[in-house]
Amino acid sequence: MIRFSPIPTETARHYQAGGLDANGMPPEAAVSDGGGNPCRHCLKMIAEGEAMLVLAHRPFPAPQPYAELGPIFLCAKACAAGGGTELPAMLASPDYILRGYGEDDRIVYGTGAVTPTAAIPQRSEALFDDPRVAYLHIRSARNNCFQCRVDRA
Repeated sequence: MIRFSPIPTETARHYQAGGLDANGMPPEAAVSDGGGNPCRHCLKMIAEGEAMLVLAHRPFPAPQPYAELGPIFLCAKACAAGGGTELPAMLASPDYILRGYGEDDRIVYGTGAVTPTAAIPQRSEALFDDPRVAYLHIRSARNNCFQCRVDRA
């Protein structure tokens, strides 16, 4: 069984309070156009006209060569953490990159693949059969942006 995990609530609250992002910059305030702004904390699309933040995020515990950094969207107001065993509503594209990482937070080579959205749960289960895989990232298949994490439930 798998669990879809958002960025930690303490991280989201840090950014929502104006805390510096992974580039040492304050988050940029923006307004959602409703066309595809997934919040990495509630794991829902940010509705058209809603305030949001755009910022650089590194979903790893520390910088290292495999610790990718990139842009994410976040609700500007405090939102409830999403996640669970069901595919998050924010995964609205036809496919995503699904990639495994080891306990050392480095890519497990051979695990990354563009995966149809509907197949993410089954592919996740298969990747977790590999004992080298500690967790997975779901990333945009077009821009490589971090979407959410997948853990063993």
